[in-house]
Amino acid sequence: MTETKTASVTAPVLERVNFPADIRRLTVAELNRLAEEIRERMIDTVARCGGHLASSLGTVELTLAIHYVFDTPRDLLVWDVGHQAYAHKIVTGRKERFDTLRQQGGISGFPKRDESPYDVFGVGHSGTSISAASGMAEARCLKGEDFRIIAVIGDGSISAGMAFEGLNWTGDRHKNLIIILNDNEMCISPNVGALSSHLNRIMTGQTVNRIRAQVKAFLKSVPGVGAQMLKFSRQLEESLKTFFTPGAIFEELGFTYVGPLEGHRLDHLIKNLENVRTLSGPILVHVVTQKGKGYKHAEDDPSRFHGIPPFDIETGEAVSGSGKPPTPPSYTEVFGRTLIRLAKEDPRIVAITAAMSEGTGLDPFAEAFPSRFFDVGMAEQHGVTFAAGLATQGILPVVAIYSTFMQRAYDQIIHDVCLQKLPVVLALDRGGFVGADGPTHHGLFDFGFLRIIPNLIVMAPKDENELRHMLKTAVTCGSPVSLRYHRGTGVGVPMDEAPERLPIGKGEILRDPPDAGLAIVAIGACVHPSLEAAEKLSAEGIPVRVVNARFVKPLDEELLCRVASDSQRILTVEENALMGGFGSAVLELLAQKGLTGVAVRRLGIPDAFTPQGTQKELRRLSGIDAEGIAAAAREMLGKAAPV
Repeated sequence: MTETKTASVTAPVLERVNFPADIRRLTVAELNRLAEEIRERMIDTVARCGGHLASSLGTVELTLAIHYVFDTPRDLLVWDVGHQAYAHKIVTGRKERFDTLRQQGGISGFPKRDESPYDVFGVGHSGTSISAASGMAEARCLKGEDFRIIAVIGDGSISAGMAFEGLNWTGDRHKNLIIILNDNEMCISPNVGALSSHLNRIMTGQTVNRIRAQVKAFLKSVPGVGAQMLKFSRQLEESLKTFFTPGAIFEELGFTYVGPLEGHRLDHLIKNLENVRTLSGPILVHVVTQKGKGYKHAEDDPSRFHGIPPFDIETGEAVSGSGKPPTPPSYTEVFGRTLIRLAKEDPRIVAITAAMSEGTGLDPFAEAFPSRFFDVGMAEQHGVTFAAGLATQGILPVVAIYSTFMQRAYDQIIHDVCLQKLPVVLALDRGGFVGADGPTHHGLFDFGFLRIIPNLIVMAPKDENELRHMLKTAVTCGSPVSLRYHRGTGVGVPMDEAPERLPIGKGEILRDPPDAGLAIVAIGACVHPSLEAAEKLSAEGIPVRVVNARFVKPLDEELLCRVASDSQRILTVEENALMGGFGSAVLELLAQKGLTGVAVRRLGIPDAFTPQGTQKELRRLSGIDAEGIAAAAREMLGKAAPV
């Protein structure tokens, strides 16, 4: 009996937990052990697969407390962004598949509706949780149902304009809705700890709220002076709450503010959430957590561990497949270095990003030119219009934002930049496939949605050296420009001494063998795979031309029409959605010029959202790697593949 009891005490708690119902049977002591085991599981998995570690390490106790107190999935839990949801995945039926995180065919790194009933809203971009949760609250009322809705939003995400819109709407609707603000960086208030948790347990308790209601009712009933006394009591209560807590702004918006709560004390979190569950109306619960909690390397450097490739657990250092760092610099690094060089030459150049200074390679720029660097937070719309305002005063703003996040500022690009012909450079990092972050983060649409905008130049470099020349071109051409480049290391080409301005709308022929019956016209990341494909075909006795288009808009009409007439077969290649993309632009040009007899085939991304996977895997599946391009060329020419 003694041996059996000892074994049950020391057995991992995580072995007994598959769904939230299992969590609700645990003691607080067991929950604390479970939190430690979940952290170990996350660290081990992300060390092998890569992922968003620091944020998820910081929300383990909060996740357990929410699932312990609320009846999920009947009660709806909405996450913002999803960087903080790894523990949620582990305890909602995906524990056994967690080692497939962010891999092809594995579970997503973000909440995903078709993956689990506990993922009630798919997310990948910031600031959506409050609006989505408020929609769910209105639907609940329309259907006459009764359940709780909880939205968890990080302190960075709440700076997004959409989050403010959601707060403004939700506070005025007076529906039952709980918003949990996960504060892990902003230092909104130092008032965290046992005293703060104790005060909030009192303030959220049913007894205190019942007394509040009774006092208000009594004061209203006193003739003559009751209304004034009630007004004075409210002013006194607000003054005391402002003194002890930082929640006055949320109260003014119509929320009952609770917090700040210590985010790693399960006993305090559970008690406060149990009290909050009984309250009515919109409630904002402020929870203070530590990014990277439980893993020293992530605690010391949470920014680097926000999103990290596979790493060594002991040292915290990133590792590559060969154990050595790649030799060529990344496109992001080349962009950052080149921008510094150009900014030294031209004091009008400034850099703007949206909470991604490290990810966009702008940290060195910020150090070199602190007064000329602007991080606007998770507010892409504001960032673009802010840049437009700068441009009206003779400043040359370079706005570095991932392609997928630039989608959020589409209206601002059209009305505030391009309509007014303002010289704003949109530097779109992560154009094309990004890999394991999946469909919410692939930058596969910018060619299509940007090329239709008047006054906008759209270009993409074939390699890291051409990126330098294109950046020089962008900041000197005096027009709105989109410069898109992909994630990862460069090709390893030699770098010219200095960046030079390229002629706008002019491509280049990279291979021009005589008697070529087909021309491969590629853009951006697809140019070098096209050259590789041409080498393979040449070895088979099949001569093909290769054109680096450089520009999606304006197209090099003279070059493309000449190549089309000479070759009679055009194969366009792009790492972008085919519908409305670069290949579509070429087809439109040929139709406009009356070259309808030219055979055209387009390679790119079909009309479907692309799942997660490595860039290499996804390029192969899409047929835009060297093998896929060569195969398409053979088919157009009626040639058999070599045996």
